[in-house]
Amino acid sequence: MVLLAYRAGLCESSQLFLSQGYLPVLPSRSRGALPEAMSKPSDNPADPFKKALAEATRTMADDPEMTVTYSVDPAGMNKEGVRLPQVSRRMTRDEVLLARGTADAFALRRKYHDEGVAARYAPTGPLARDIYDAMENARCEAVGARAMPGTAGNIEAKIAHEADRKGYGQVTQASEVPLPVAAGYLVRQLATGRPLPKSAEHAADLWRGFVEEQAGETLSNLDHVLADQAAFARLARKVIADLGYGDQLGDDPDAPQDDPGDDQAEEDQDSPDSAGEEQEESEDAEASPERSQEEQQDQNQAQVTMEDSADMEQGDEAELPDGEAPLEPPPPAPHSDADPNYTVYTTDFDEEIKAEELAEPAELERLRAYLDQQLEPLKGAVSRLANKLQRRLQAQQNRSWEFDKEEGILDAGRLARVVANPTTPLSFKWEKDTEFRDTCVTLLLDNSGSMRGRPISIAAICADVLARTLERCSVKVEILGFTTRAWKGGQSRERWLAQGRPQMPGRLNDLRHIIYKSADAPWRRVRPNLGLMMKEGLLKENIDGEALEWAHRRSLGRPEARKILMVISDGAPVDDSTLSVNPANYLEKHLRDVIAMVERRRQVELIAIGIGHDVTRYYQRAVTITDVEQLAGAMTEQLAALFEVDPKKRARALNLRRAG
Repeated sequence: MVLLAYRAGLCESSQLFLSQGYLPVLPSRSRGALPEAMSKPSDNPADPFKKALAEATRTMADDPEMTVTYSVDPAGMNKEGVRLPQVSRRMTRDEVLLARGTADAFALRRKYHDEGVAARYAPTGPLARDIYDAMENARCEAVGARAMPGTAGNIEAKIAHEADRKGYGQVTQASEVPLPVAAGYLVRQLATGRPLPKSAEHAADLWRGFVEEQAGETLSNLDHVLADQAAFARLARKVIADLGYGDQLGDDPDAPQDDPGDDQAEEDQDSPDSAGEEQEESEDAEASPERSQEEQQDQNQAQVTMEDSADMEQGDEAELPDGEAPLEPPPPAPHSDADPNYTVYTTDFDEEIKAEELAEPAELERLRAYLDQQLEPLKGAVSRLANKLQRRLQAQQNRSWEFDKEEGILDAGRLARVVANPTTPLSFKWEKDTEFRDTCVTLLLDNSGSMRGRPISIAAICADVLARTLERCSVKVEILGFTTRAWKGGQSRERWLAQGRPQMPGRLNDLRHIIYKSADAPWRRVRPNLGLMMKEGLLKENIDGEALEWAHRRSLGRPEARKILMVISDGAPVDDSTLSVNPANYLEKHLRDVIAMVERRRQVELIAIGIGHDVTRYYQRAVTITDVEQLAGAMTEQLAALFEVDPKKRARALNLRRAG
C-alpha cells in the first residue's frame, strides 16, 4: 500500500501514511514482527516518514537488503545502499520533496541500470564519460516514470533544487552550464515529454540549439531504444561523437574481433591454387628478370599515384569552405578569473549552502548556547571594543554644518543680528554632505580543521559582535565560511579514481561554501547560525583561493558604494587530495593570484587577519595575531581604521605590512 500511494505522489508528509493506516512493507528478513525501533513511539515527527520512504525505496529498487540512511552529507549511492538528504523535525515541503526525489532517482537507477553493460560501452575520456552517465541517469528516470508516473514529479523537485542551488537560472552563457548536465536535461525532456523545472529549462535552452543541430537526428530514435540499455548506450556513444567528442569514446565494443589465423585460413580455402600461382610467378621472374623489374616499377608508380590522390582527397576534406565549417561547441569557461590555467577536476559535487540547511533548528540553538557558554569570559572585553567601533562609526555619520553663507538655511545663532538688520550678510548655513558612504562588510571565515577549538569559537563570537554593531550603524554585513565536504577528496576523488587517475587533475575535492548570514538578512533571524561552527565534523580542508574569489564575486554583486572584505584564516590553503597529485604550491599559487586580482581591481577593499600564522606574505593589508584572544581587538581596530577619513591616520592605525 505504501508503494501504491508513493507512486501516485500523494505522500506529502508522514501524517498521511499514518492517517491512512499504511504500514511500511518490511523486508523478508524482518517480516512477522515489527522491529523494536518501530514498536516504540519516537519523539521525532519525521521518523515515520523516513521509515516509510526507506521501505518504499527498497521496494521500488527491488532490493530488500539495500541500506537507506539520511545525512547532511551529500546524497550518494554505492553497492550497499543509498544516502538520502536529511529530513529535519520541521519536515518542510522542500525537504520532503528533495528526499523523495533523491530516493526515487536512486531506486530507479538501481532497478533499471546494469553496471556490466554500462562498463562495456563507457567512453574513456572524462567529458564523454560524464555525458554518457548523465544520459544513462535520464534513461533510468524516464523508464521509471513510464512505469510509475508518480516518480516523475518527485524527481523534478530534486532537479529544481539542484539547478537552483547551482544558480542555473541566472547564468547567461552556455559555458557556465556543464554540457553533461544540459545533455541529461534534454534527454530527460525528450524521453518523458514533461517540461523541465524553470532553472533547468533555462540551462537546457542555452545548449539546445547546439545539441539539436549536431545530434538531433540521432536523438530522434530515442524512444525506440529507451528500454534497452545496450541499444541506448550505443545511441549515447553516437550522440557524443555527433557533439564532437568522438576522440574520447575509445574502442568500439561492438566491433568484430579479427583473428589473423582465421583470415589466413579463409584465404587458403578461397584460393587453393594460390601456392601454385606464386610458384609460377617465381619461375617467370627467374626466366625474365628484366620484365620483372619493369613490372615492379609500374607497381611502385601506381602506388605513389594512389597515395597522392588520397592526400588530395584528405586535403579537400580538411579545408572546408567557411560557410560549411562544422559548429564547434563553445569552450568551457575558466574555473578562475584570476588564473585561467587553474583547473578543477569536477564541480559536480561542490555546494554553496545556507547554514540552516546543515543542521536542524534545535541543534543550532544547542550549539549556539554552547558557543555562548565557551566565550562568556570574553564578552566584556569584546563588548567594550564593539562600543568603541560603534562610536567611531556614528561619529562619521553625524551631520555637520558650514556657517557664514550668503544663502541657505537661516542660522538661529545669528537671529538677533538679522532682526536688528535684515540686510546683514553671512547669516545662513548649509548642511555639509557626509563622507560616510553606504558600506557592505563581508567576513570570510576559515572553517578548516586546524581552526578547531578555541580559534573557531573566538572567530564565531567576534563575527557575532561585529555583525550586531555594524547593523546598528546601518552597515550591511555578510558572514561566509569555507571548507570542504569531505576529507581526502570526497566524491571528486572517487570519480577521478574510477576514470583511471588522469594526470594533473587540478583541484580534487568537493567544496563547501557556507552562508551564515547574507547581507540583507536581519541579525536576529540568523543569530543561531554561527553555532554551526561548533558542529562536530563540519571543519575539514581549506581551499582559500576559490573561497576568496567566491566571496569577492558576491561582494561585487552588492549595490553599496563601498565594499570591504575581511578574511580570517590560520595559514596557507591545504587539501591533501589535491596536493598529492599536483605541484606542491598549486593551491598557494592560486591564492596569490586571486589576492593580486582583488587588490589590482580595487573594487573591494581587502584585509586579512592571520591566527597564529603570518599571512602578510600573501595579503598586502594584513595583521597577524599570536593569541586567539587578540582576535576581537584586531577585528574591531582594523575595521575601525578602514573607516578613517585621513589616509595617513588610516595607514598608521592599520599598521599595514606589505607581503614579501
